[in-house]
Amino acid sequence: MIQVDRRLVHAEIDRVYACASDVERWPEWLPHYRWVRFLERREGGPGGGDIVEMAAWRPFGPLRWPTWWVSEMRIDRAAPAVRYRHIRGITRGMDVEWAFAPAGHDVAVTVTHRWAGPPWPLVGASAASLVIGPMFIHHIAQLTLAGIARVAERSAEG
Repeated sequence: MIQVDRRLVHAEIDRVYACASDVERWPEWLPHYRWVRFLERREGGPGGGDIVEMAAWRPFGPLRWPTWWVSEMRIDRAAPAVRYRHIRGITRGMDVEWAFAPAGHDVAVTVTHRWAGPPWPLVGASAASLVIGPMFIHHIAQLTLAGIARVAERSAEG
């Protein structure tokens, strides 16, 4: 399964990148995030292979489905990019990359999820590509992109 979500953000790249990589503040900024906790800090500081636990709601109308995962998070300031490798939860083995590219006066943010699916015999890959990817990952990624854009654009306005 490969799920790609994109958004154009009307702010400077450094600001957008700072908001996207400041995951501890996501629950404050993004109402669908239940919590973000660093379980382990590695290699001298934030983003150096840190282990981060995240939990979000996937809304279905008035109902909310709880989601949860643990990732190794790496921040690449040079690219710039933020990369995750899911190491616990149903999405274990998923690779995620947040990439940032200048687009005129704006920033093109691309979030790419790559995953073979859960280790369920015969149905794992189908569950990932037909249900988990489009129904959960895509929806949560779109909410997250919209929230990060809101925060970055608001701070860019002053």
